[in-house]
Amino acid sequence: MRVDQVIPSLASRDAIGAHTVALTEALREAGIDSDIFYGNCTPDVASLGRPVTELGRPAKGRWLLYQASIGSPVYDVLAARPEPKLVNYHNITPASLLEVWEPSVGYEVGLGRAQLARLAPESRLAVADSSFNEAELIEVGYGATAVVPLLISMTGGGVEPDPLVARRLGDRKADGGTDLLFVGKVSPHKAPHDLVKMLAVFRRLYDPKARLWLVGSPLGDTYGPALAGFVAELGLSGAVTVTGSVTPAELEAYYQAADVFVCASDHEGFCVPVVEAMGHGLPVVAYAAAAIPETVGGAGLVLDTKEPLRFAAAVDRVLHDRSLRDRLAHAAAARLAHFALGRSRARFVELVRRAVDAGPPGR
Repeated sequence: MRVDQVIPSLASRDAIGAHTVALTEALREAGIDSDIFYGNCTPDVASLGRPVTELGRPAKGRWLLYQASIGSPVYDVLAARPEPKLVNYHNITPASLLEVWEPSVGYEVGLGRAQLARLAPESRLAVADSSFNEAELIEVGYGATAVVPLLISMTGGGVEPDPLVARRLGDRKADGGTDLLFVGKVSPHKAPHDLVKMLAVFRRLYDPKARLWLVGSPLGDTYGPALAGFVAELGLSGAVTVTGSVTPAELEAYYQAADVFVCASDHEGFCVPVVEAMGHGLPVVAYAAAAIPETVGGAGLVLDTKEPLRFAAAVDRVLHDRSLRDRLAHAAAARLAHFALGRSRARFVELVRRAVDAGPPGR
């Protein structure tokens, strides 16, 4: 039994890349041969796979599992091959949320959704990391589907915080002020501009020293400067920080220093940082878009509006309502158990084994 994975891009500091590596390890431990074939990769993980051009001749008994998250020429290589196929879907952002700011990225995600639909008739099984994503698979024609969370540790711990970052954050906190945290791509569809609006209200009404940390790198060349200009126009340049890409140790320092995790995204297929925040004991306040209500699962305040006044009031409430914080912490513990890595690994391997044992579509 052999199930090789095909992924457009294998990258470090990337949840999908880490999931793909973990899935390979889980399959191998279960006695299923598996390698990773990528379109491109970051140098530090190149040794964990091989270029997709090295897939070689079709082999009897071999299956290909496609990690779908963006439009890519890798799909064309995959689609041209005769091996039976499986799909792992991580959601693809709708083009309408990106194309105005970054037309090339808008094209890529639009292409990705078209490629996902074209793969449906060939797929024996498609696994999504949320029920929200599974519904998108069903909508475009996938028959056999299932839901398994990402095979990555999302519960916190295991990494020591970077001492320099921790010291710098501690110095800021010593001067007072609430630390609000968002982790993710600084992209228009994740709407950090709406968090900036909320911060302006929060500082005016509740805490004039509050800070917002946007931990992630900007998408493309236009949104980042526009966001910086907006921050400056509101007089918040000293209160809003975009960190750029960070190491796991640096990220740990930000989680440990934060008081509340906030999310105003207009689209999330899962949102790993929400679960990571729960794992670090942070209360979560998030806008109820796409998969967010499913991922939070009652372990945070999920808002039906991003109106800045209501968002800011919700943040203040989780900071000062001890009874609410205790209830959210209890719910978070149960939610974290649902995303336990061992449970997800066993479930994913079981699904793959069943699909392969059943044979290719139409057999």
